[in-house]
Amino acid sequence: MRRRNQITERNGRMRTQMHTALTVAGSDSSGGAGIQADIKTMTMNGVYAMSAITALTAQNTTGVFGVQEVSPDFLGQQLDAVFSDIRPEAVKIGMMPSTELIRVTRDRLMKYGASHVVLDPVMISTSGTKLLRDDAAEALKRELFPLAELVTPNIPEAEALSGMSIRTEEDMIRAAKEISRTCGCAVLCKGGHRKDGDSTADLLTDGVDFCRFEGKRIDNPNTHGTGCTLSSAIAANLAKGFTLQESVKRAKEYITEAIGAMLDLGKGSGPMNHAFALPERWKEAK
Repeated sequence: MRRRNQITERNGRMRTQMHTALTVAGSDSSGGAGIQADIKTMTMNGVYAMSAITALTAQNTTGVFGVQEVSPDFLGQQLDAVFSDIRPEAVKIGMMPSTELIRVTRDRLMKYGASHVVLDPVMISTSGTKLLRDDAAEALKRELFPLAELVTPNIPEAEALSGMSIRTEEDMIRAAKEISRTCGCAVLCKGGHRKDGDSTADLLTDGVDFCRFEGKRIDNPNTHGTGCTLSSAIAANLAKGFTLQESVKRAKEYITEAIGAMLDLGKGSGPMNHAFALPERWKEAK
């Protein structure tokens, strides 16, 4: 298992080889979610981050004010450019607003034999804006779920994908197993939306067995981009060679500390501090 960056010799010079990961998602102009959160998270989790942008958004902590999709051809060019030069060891997929973009992504992942695909089924933003067309939801399940090693729905997304109502942890298990059975991938059902108690346990299943990852609810309203951050941290750890269970565990520890750093920016649901672990010398303000 490779967990450390390697030093190699090239043209007489010693060079550092880093593990690599790619995010395929939408851009967040306020920096708390989407591509920006993914790159910060992957970097802080020790891998070289690359991106292919599916859409530009005009948004901040209070809402999404505009979405402009890239063309399918241009998304394909971005993916070709990345895979043909610096091959990603893991791929995180986020905002996929249209069926056409979903199909281009599917085709390129299959063409290049992408590994360790983590799919965050982004359907609705934290502020309540719909980010996925109705027809694209079915295409996402049909075209991309079978290529994923892991899908990471929150409770509203798991309800939409499974057709079940989720109120308890037992409901989460049933919904996650149903999604896994129908879509052929492991599922991490995130418990942050649960209202019954202080637990935010996430449940991982391969359709048969399941593993519970306990979490303590943190009294912090600034949780913009948590789904993007968790899925990117999982992908980064898979890229470094950790197992799926260990990658989820490490990612959950990272996001808990990022939320617990209690960053407070913006007028709405603000971002977390992705860089909480930076050395103090980089944090000093002049």
